[in-house]
Amino acid sequence: MQVDKIEIGTVIDHIPAGAAQKVMKMLAIDNPQSHRAAIMLNVPSKKRGTKDILKIEGRIFDEGALNAIALIAPEATVNIVLAGKISKKFGVKLPTQITGFGKCPNGNCISHESTAKFKLETKERYRCQFCDRIFEARELI
Repeated sequence: MQVDKIEIGTVIDHIPAGAAQKVMKMLAIDNPQSHRAAIMLNVPSKKRGTKDILKIEGRIFDEGALNAIALIAPEATVNIVLAGKISKKFGVKLPTQITGFGKCPNGNCISHESTAKFKLETKERYRCQFCDRIFEARELI
């Protein structure tokens, strides 16, 4: 299997196996006509056994958007590629605030009628700004 080198774009590595499509949806690149992308599923990994890798050509995401994927892939690393070389490499971090993504797991929360808002309370735990309940990061996906 061969995946071409990209000249400009974003490579997201160390995505948990089977989660690459969720990452694509979160980054709004699940439309195949938006950008050329390569999804590599179940790639051997020394740390995890298997992982997914996502390469998006022609699109550079800001760190805020990329940090949101920490909800799905907290150990993901991001490589920004310019002129065919890695210009920046970093690990994603859980955002301190989440607005407009996900829904409150509390079925009685008023956020189901409007835009959900969460604030990082402790490591990997978020507080809903409407119902004041605390949830694990993975529950917000």
